[in-house]
Parts: sequence; C-alpha cells; structure tokens
Amino acid sequence: MQRRIDFTSYKTIFFAALLIRLIAAIFSQGYGMHDDHFLIIEASSSWSDGYDYNNWLPWSENSHGTPEGHSFTYVGLNYIYFVCMKALGVVDPKILMLINRLLHAVFSLLILHFSCKITQRLGTQKQAITVGWILAFLWVLPFLSVRNLVEITCIPFMLWGMWLTIKNPTARNFLLAGLLLGFAVSIRYQVGVFAVGMAAVYFFQREFKGFIFFCLGVLLMFALTQGLVDYLIWGKPFAEFLGYAIYNANEGTEYIPNNNYFMYFLVLMGLFLAPLGLLIGLGFIRGWKKYLILFLPVLFFLLFHSFYPSKQERFILPVFPFFLILGILGYEQLKQREFWATAWKFSYRAFWVLNIPLLIFATMMYSKKSRIEAMYYFYGINTEKVLVLQEATGETEISILPKFYCGNWKLGAIPREHKEEILTVHEGYIYDYILFCGEENLPERIDAYRTSLYPNMACVKKCDPSFVDSFLRWLNPRNRNEYIEIWKTNVR
Repeated sequence: MQRRIDFTSYKTIFFAALLIRLIAAIFSQGYGMHDDHFLIIEASSSWSDGYDYNNWLPWSENSHGTPEGHSFTYVGLNYIYFVCMKALGVVDPKILMLINRLLHAVFSLLILHFSCKITQRLGTQKQAITVGWILAFLWVLPFLSVRNLVEITCIPFMLWGMWLTIKNPTARNFLLAGLLLGFAVSIRYQVGVFAVGMAAVYFFQREFKGFIFFCLGVLLMFALTQGLVDYLIWGKPFAEFLGYAIYNANEGTEYIPNNNYFMYFLVLMGLFLAPLGLLIGLGFIRGWKKYLILFLPVLFFLLFHSFYPSKQERFILPVFPFFLILGILGYEQLKQREFWATAWKFSYRAFWVLNIPLLIFATMMYSKKSRIEAMYYFYGINTEKVLVLQEATGETEISILPKFYCGNWKLGAIPREHKEEILTVHEGYIYDYILFCGEENLPERIDAYRTSLYPNMACVKKCDPSFVDSFLRWLNPRNRNEYIEIWKTNVR
C-alpha cells in the first residue's frame, strides 16, 4: 500500500527544508555581497594562513593601530573552522566553502525549529505548521542560509532565547536566554536593541526576577565575548564595540543614506510577497497586545533602524521570523470574519504560485561567479612573483577581487580604471597576466596591449557571469557582475 506524504508532520517539513538547503549549499556558490565574504571569509581565512587581509589586528604590519569596529565573534568562529579544516588537509578554497555552506545550511534549521515551537506554544499546531512551511521554502531563505551573513547567523540564538522564556519562565531559563541573546548581540551589535525590547517587557510586566537574570546573562556573555576577547587583542575591553559606535556616530550616517522611514516594514512584508506579506503585516499590528513579548522587541528593532539614516535591506533580517510568527498569530483573530478568511486563503495560494519560481531561481544562484572563477584560475599556479593588471576601463567602478580563491593573499593586482592612465598604470611595470573586466570596448582594449606591449599575449580563461548575475546587472547597473577575460602576456 502506497504511503502518502503527511504535510502536517514536522518531520516532513524539516526534511524538505534540509533538502532545499543542501541543494543551495551545493549550487549556490559565491557570495551575496561585500560583507559576507570580505569581512568574514577573507579576514578569517587569511588569519589561518598567518596573514591579516583587512589589517584589523594591532600586531599586523599595516595595521592602523586602532579598532575599526568589527566584532571578532563570528569571524573568529570562521577562523577556527579554517584552522581545523587546513589541519585536516582540506585547503582547496572551493571545497572549504562547500563544507562551510553545508554547515550553515544545517545550522539554519534552528530558525525553523524554534519558530515552530514558539508558534505552537503561543498559538496552535496548525499555525506552527504554516510558519514551518513558509520558513522551509521562503524564496530567499535557502540562499541566505548558506551565506556568511551575521544578520542570519544571529537569528537562531535570538529565537532560542525567546523560546526558553516562553517555554518555562524560570530564573535559569531567563539567565540562559540572556546568555543566548548576549551571544547574538556579539555577532550583530544591533541585536542589542532587540534584547532591550525583551527586557522592557519583563520589567513592565513586573517580572523583576526574569528581568534581572535576563540582563545579567546578556551582560555576562557580552563581557566575555567582547570585553575579554578585546582585552586580549587590544589590551582594553570593548575596544571594537567602542570603535563601531564611534564610526557609526561620525561616519556611518553618511553610508547609504535613506530617509524612507517605512522602508524596513515594507521589506519585511515584501519578503513574504504580495498580497500575503500585507496580511502578515496586518496580523503583526493586530496581535501587538496579546503577544507583547514578540511585538515590542521587533518594534524597538524596527524603530531603531528606521530612524538611523544609513539603511540596507539586510539590516532588518534578524527579526523577520518574529515578524512572521506574530503576523500569523495576530491574523488569526481576523479570520473570524468571512472576508478576512477568504483573503487569507487566496493570498496563501498566491504566495506559493509566486514563491516557487523565485525559490528555484535563488537557490541555484551562483553569485559573483566571474570574479571567483577568475581568481580560482590562479589557484595551483605559483603566483609568488606574478604581477596582475586588472584592466577595468570598461566598467564604471573597479571590483574588489576575492583573493581567498587564488590561494595567495599577496597576489599583486594593480587596478586600471581610468582611460587617462597609461597602459601599465605605473611606468616600467611588466605584467604576467591581465584581467580584462567588462565587455565595453573589449576588442579595442585588448588590441591596445597586444600592439604596444605584449605581442605574444593570449587568452587563457573566459569567466562569464552567471545568469542571475547578468539578470541583476540588467535590473540595476550598480551590480558590477562583469564579464572577465584572463590574458597571459607572454605565451610561448
């Protein structure tokens, strides 16, 4: 007798979620944006090789001598990962990142696990199943789950801490919740605003014992991960946190300024697509009083980021599961009316129609492919004395090359981004390879070098951007997902 799939089973949901994340870990290579690679992977991997890519450490030769405001917690965990992998003989950058993505894929299931538990405890199993399926297959989540984004990595600790206090509000659980939230804050400093929201609920509900133990846990973990670690590195506690606060007070407000105060609320609703996202947003507002422990921390987080001038969509990601949970719980009160019940049925079906194509699109996305493949070409080649020219006069702005993939942190790569510059940028420089970035006037640019400098040069590698890279560049030319050709200057 053929067994049917039980779509109301948590096992089915978790198996499906794991499967789609494993697919993403295998096929969704590359990195999503600057921060998840250059601030995490390039930094931590270079440390494991005895180099300091970003010059963050005070004992580095080119260190600025002052903390730049980067928490060492998550980058430190990745450093430990690279040290262990390389000790086991795993050194190929693509294999290292495949294993890294697989680990993040499995770890991200905690988001699904605790979201379902919180929803079932505050609502019903049916609502928890709905939350589970949405989080299992939300179009962008498998892609984000295998990235090295602090905004995603901190979420399981936030949900875990919230679950402990909802499950059994004992002094022990409040302390453990504080420790978990403190660790999340150490990964992403802004989570501290969320923790303040949780503490405020305990205080105003006169849960003073919980308030004290929760705050104690947050402060203790933050003191260990930021105070002690920074003291060992810089000789003074909280050096990086203070550096981060000073930077954001002075210069951070000028970085990607945006005065749209409703931006983040729209982003949260947009994650769940229209019209379902609108209904979840309505449910979030509708359930504020009954589920204050979820609402107030998210509201604090939303308000802080909304009024801070510098805005990026990813900044709001740490609270999106809480937004979904409260949206589902809060909307249940509206379903008693036929109109709202019908609206939910239609919107939920429309969500899956829209979500599945986007899910396939994002899950198979190889991001920043051309840059990675260009650097990986040099892996296994002795590049100790190799000098590379990055000829990018066909682009509007130079792209940072991910040297992690070439295996040589000191690879000499000189950028040429202005046509007014001489062909060699520096007088007398002789290059071994030229990376021609961008297709604009490419034959003319190549011919200029072949006729005047390197008559024996030849193309050794063509690096096409992925389909998604090209599509994103077509949507917004600011996405510098360029075509790259590698030419060797002296081929015999």
